[in-house]
Amino acid sequence: MNIGFIPLTDCSSVVMASVLGLDKKYGIKINATKEASWAGVRDKLVNGELHAAHALYGLIYGVHLGIGGPKKDMAVLMTLNNNGQAITLSNELRDKGATDGTTLSKLIAKKEREYTFAQTFPTGTHAMWLYYWMAAHGIDPFKDVKTIVVPPPQMVANMRVGNMDGYCVGEPWNQRAIVDKIGFTATTTQDIWADHPEKVLGATADFVAKYPNTARAMICAILEASQWIDASPMNRSKTAETVAAKSYVNTDTDVIRSRMIGQYENGLGKTWTEKNYMKFFNDGAVELPLPL
Repeated sequence: MNIGFIPLTDCSSVVMASVLGLDKKYGIKINATKEASWAGVRDKLVNGELHAAHALYGLIYGVHLGIGGPKKDMAVLMTLNNNGQAITLSNELRDKGATDGTTLSKLIAKKEREYTFAQTFPTGTHAMWLYYWMAAHGIDPFKDVKTIVVPPPQMVANMRVGNMDGYCVGEPWNQRAIVDKIGFTATTTQDIWADHPEKVLGATADFVAKYPNTARAMICAILEASQWIDASPMNRSKTAETVAAKSYVNTDTDVIRSRMIGQYENGLGKTWTEKNYMKFFNDGAVELPLPL
């Protein structure tokens, strides 16, 4: 089974289903393939190169509706996680006094220059969080600022060279900006909507109809991996160590582990224990569709 993923912390249950051998338990072999962008995931799902994918739920619905790409009937097999995304602003904005939505709105209203913000896919959740947060603070995301699409692993590098002033993305790329001292967390997405659904396991409707037992086996393996991750802090730490490897997320283990276990800092001196950190199984994080 070729299951695509983007280098993000919330790909963990797909990766761990393979690493822990849970796929074999259910009679399949998961080949977790690292993809470069959400647009690439979309295209490979549609043309059959991928059997399924760790995906933005808005991406799956977008393809199903024919918005922003080819139209094809799709299936959401399960929710992979809740929470765990954030909006990062640059230290340059901080130095100008913009440290939250209210102060950012005041800075943009001065119209000193055009400000640019990035999200990861036009119909994706990161676009939704960014646009909603801006609008809630009086910033029109389509008129007052420029928005661009940047793949998650490229966010930090693009902000480092000044291509944008802020972005919305999944972890660990918000924590990475803090560690690299180029940005700070203005808000987490769980502050916008506590326990919000985030990534899903998506496939084409054709694939699910043709291979229903295989689809069930995928769900079972990844569901068990999700349960294993959330079973203990030790398992979460082991997961962070595993997915940090070059073949997966490709970053320092501690950059993933801190927010994975709910230990947050915002890059402005505030630290806290986050109760609504990324969840893979507990507290209703996993949602399954109607029986296949």
